[in-house]
Amino acid sequence: MKTLKCSSCGGEFPEIDGPVHPYMKSSPGCWATFGEVLSREYSDPEYFSVHRLTVDSYAVQHPGSKDRQSIQSVALHLIRLCMFLERDLVAEKANDVMLEAGKYKHTFIWLAPPPFMGEITCADVAKTTTKDMHKKLVLEWARSSWDAWSSHHDTIRSWLPAQQGSRRDSAASIVRS
Repeated sequence: MKTLKCSSCGGEFPEIDGPVHPYMKSSPGCWATFGEVLSREYSDPEYFSVHRLTVDSYAVQHPGSKDRQSIQSVALHLIRLCMFLERDLVAEKANDVMLEAGKYKHTFIWLAPPPFMGEITCADVAKTTTKDMHKKLVLEWARSSWDAWSSHHDTIRSWLPAQQGSRRDSAASIVRS
């Protein structure tokens, strides 16, 4: 099967016709592959343990355009990645902070996407063959995606709510669970 590079994340995906997300710009093959990864995660609690990181990583690698919905989506997913990766919050607590920040989403501004979205894409995650490999690579994907946006980290941190939760578990613990 022929492959095509996704114009957003840069990953190589099957060249197919099909649907794409309404505001997260991707190739149809990339969107379909993301759906396969989500299906795997929904099918097993161990895979699901990294689900939020999967969604965040995909969302920030496919930022869309300067419309309000895209701006808010990317900002909230970057906030959750920040809370998980920099503040070591467990997924549920990072999600709580993201939801709190969402109350102020009308104040978020467009962040120019980085020219390179990171070393790992959902194409890489889709190729994993074990739960441990999947969880480990999703965590690496999240770090890679977050690092790609490094020029905007200060802005993203300024969007964090005053009450950011407490440090409970390290990000690495999700891989061991």
